[in-house]
Amino acid sequence: MAPQPPESLVGLLNDALVETPPGRSIWVAVSGGLDSSLLLTLAADACRKARRRLRALHVNHALQPAADAFEAHCQALCARLGVPLTVARVTVERQGEGLEGAARRARLAAFRQHIPPGDTLWLAQHQDDQAETLLLAAMRGSGVRGLAAMPYRRDWQGITLLRPWLDIGRDQLAETARAMQLAWCDDPTNDDVALDRNLLRHQVVPRLEARWPAARRALSQSARLAGEADALLAAYAGEELQTLQEGDGLNVTALRSRDRPRQRLLVRTLCQQAGLPTPPRERLETLLDQLMAGRDAQVRVTWPGADARVWRERLFVMPPLESPLPWQITWNGQPGIDTPLGPLALTLDTDQPVTLRWRQGGEVIRLPKRGRRAVKRLLQEAHLPPWQREWIVMVMQEDECLGVIQPPATILWRADGVRLG
Repeated sequence: MAPQPPESLVGLLNDALVETPPGRSIWVAVSGGLDSSLLLTLAADACRKARRRLRALHVNHALQPAADAFEAHCQALCARLGVPLTVARVTVERQGEGLEGAARRARLAAFRQHIPPGDTLWLAQHQDDQAETLLLAAMRGSGVRGLAAMPYRRDWQGITLLRPWLDIGRDQLAETARAMQLAWCDDPTNDDVALDRNLLRHQVVPRLEARWPAARRALSQSARLAGEADALLAAYAGEELQTLQEGDGLNVTALRSRDRPRQRLLVRTLCQQAGLPTPPRERLETLLDQLMAGRDAQVRVTWPGADARVWRERLFVMPPLESPLPWQITWNGQPGIDTPLGPLALTLDTDQPVTLRWRQGGEVIRLPKRGRRAVKRLLQEAHLPPWQREWIVMVMQEDECLGVIQPPATILWRADGVRLG
């Protein structure tokens, strides 16, 4: 008779099953290592008994010669368990960050690409990982959010990320895997103490435990308490942001009236609400310094994955924007035509094809009861931020402007007598 896993591990998976609505799939991120191989093996049994759909996702970073062996192990494990496997092969590109950070960003992009919104992804991080993450954050001088390390649950991009074994030590997982005679792949880079996390794992944390035997558990508990404090701060900041909101932006005059620690909290929370990376401390201080410079300052501060701008005393945070490449296309008025902003969901009643293109300047449209109006002037009157005006699509019939739109389905203006909708 095969050894049975500890009830505590199985019980945590059963608890995690409740976090996913009926009818949605549960995914396991499987790297091929001990932790994720054990998680997938026990998840397969738990989901089968609960009659829940289970899938696996393996991200191949192609960063070492053993990467293909990891992928082959995951394929064999999933075949044995009868779990459908999706393999995401990614390219890790550094953008002013370390290798581990770049790999994490590529991994998150793979999650977003392959896991449908509404599904849940189980991650195999455990108590030891949590302790190391807190120490790494402390060495970076992180605040409460960084010291909170990894949350048990995170709702991200429509996906629920869950770490069922975050309070379980790796020793217990390793003992269970050996007792079950489980096969897994050992990552050769895990012994490289030139990597920060490995240095902590092999040299720093063991010395801490030699002096304080419960060090990992204590560090994990501190991370949990920091997470509770961070959640409270985020809730308070979210309520305050509602009072500062002005359209799509934040009232800069009101933000200036707050002290600097409160400004930091509000800007970070604004980014988090928008699903954007929070600025590194130096970039955040640069942004706040420029906000204090006065009403006429032309403010734009960028950091990896985000862009902050001020226009008409409002602060906007957004994904990085580039100027559009030259583009135009002939349109027969039927919906579904592709544009750089996605398929167009509008129709145009026309006997002749028209041209869709970016605004070039000088366009004039004849509006009902308003006569001929310059599109540039209309955009100014509509208080549309300058960076959004570059991404306006013109519906042109030779030199005549029939409409001004924002794909997929927003009509800013339509010319008199034109049936566009």
